[in-house]
Amino acid sequence: MSSSSNKKEVIRLEREAVIPILKPRLVMYLTNLIEHNTDRAEFLKLCKRVEYTIRAWYLLQFEDLMQLYSLFDPVQGAQKLKQQSLSEQEIDVLEQNFLTYMFRVMEKSNFKICSNEEIDIAHSGKYLLNLPIKVDESKIDKNLLKRYFEEHHYDDLPDFADKSDSKKDDEVTKDEFQVERIRIENLDIRNLASKITIQEPTFDRIIVVYRRASTKKDEKERGIHVKHFKNIPMADMELVLPEKKNPSLTPMDWVKFLISAVVGLVAVIGSVETPQADFWVMFAVLSTVVGYCAKIYFTFQANMVAYQNLITQSMYDKQLDSGKGTLLHLCDDVIQQEVKEVILSFFILMEQGKATLEELIKEEFGASCNFDVNDAVHKLEKMGIVARDSIGRYYCVGLKRANEIIGVTTEELVLKAIQERGGS
Repeated sequence: MSSSSNKKEVIRLEREAVIPILKPRLVMYLTNLIEHNTDRAEFLKLCKRVEYTIRAWYLLQFEDLMQLYSLFDPVQGAQKLKQQSLSEQEIDVLEQNFLTYMFRVMEKSNFKICSNEEIDIAHSGKYLLNLPIKVDESKIDKNLLKRYFEEHHYDDLPDFADKSDSKKDDEVTKDEFQVERIRIENLDIRNLASKITIQEPTFDRIIVVYRRASTKKDEKERGIHVKHFKNIPMADMELVLPEKKNPSLTPMDWVKFLISAVVGLVAVIGSVETPQADFWVMFAVLSTVVGYCAKIYFTFQANMVAYQNLITQSMYDKQLDSGKGTLLHLCDDVIQQEVKEVILSFFILMEQGKATLEELIKEEFGASCNFDVNDAVHKLEKMGIVARDSIGRYYCVGLKRANEIIGVTTEELVLKAIQERGGS
């Protein structure tokens, strides 16, 4: 085996700005660290008020996002656009506004655009797929994302950025991830008899954004498709690509066909030209050639059936949502992450730095924690429950005072009214 085939495939990933702990579990853990029962009750109340406040902050932004998407919904968007009587230029502006909002939400929800490096590694191997999968580019609009990326700079954009945009949230948080793949040329008697661990990096979640090409010359397609998938092996990333072509025989299959046909023809001609041509020899040669060609064909057909089943199963099992459902999921992700960041930052300030964020998460949950602390503290300042002293150090007010500053939220009033009505 050559040295190039021994080369390890390494994926370099940025550390995720995320707290990988469910909010209820995090809140209960922090609450149990507080000594006095009265303080625990105040802390739980503060956590709820922080969440209600952050939800209110984002509500208007998310509402704008949903309103914009309703104009580009592939099902009903065209009808709503007609009702608005907008010019093409005005629709273009709204379209770019929607993409700007959506990309911003995806970034806050810890999605990143796939890089060319990741795509190259994905294409270099196959996990479940045995057939080459290609997109029918004639069916994909090439202007939607091209205009967006011309106005918004991103480093290392993938080659297909003008057609479809695949974003991912990879569950691996290391700086480097080494891919160990088992290849046919690596197999021998020794490793067949031993236990082998196969590693295949997986996209925890992928969002694919694209638009179909217009099918009518006098009518421009405006629908924007947003599809959300989970647990997609990197080597099978083609599963989520839109407008896939039906696979055909590979060039190698055609080469095998031609070589078999030529070899068979030469063998038959050679047998006929011999003085004592043996019918059974010719029959055996032809049978072998035909059998080999049939094997190639039926192997391809079996792979086609497996491919169709895999696509169907993937669409059923791995697609989380699409359209508005995906956007709602993203919005909730953003809120949950922001709430955890703010609560955790307040707790650390309240404990006056007795433990760092990383230490708390690592010690209790065995997970790495990394997020923008400055942004979380800024939100606490905005709420009025964190301030700076004369030398610029941050400090937080007491729990009871923090609850008084935020005040009773609308959600609490509604819940109280429901409880009183239920008790009467």
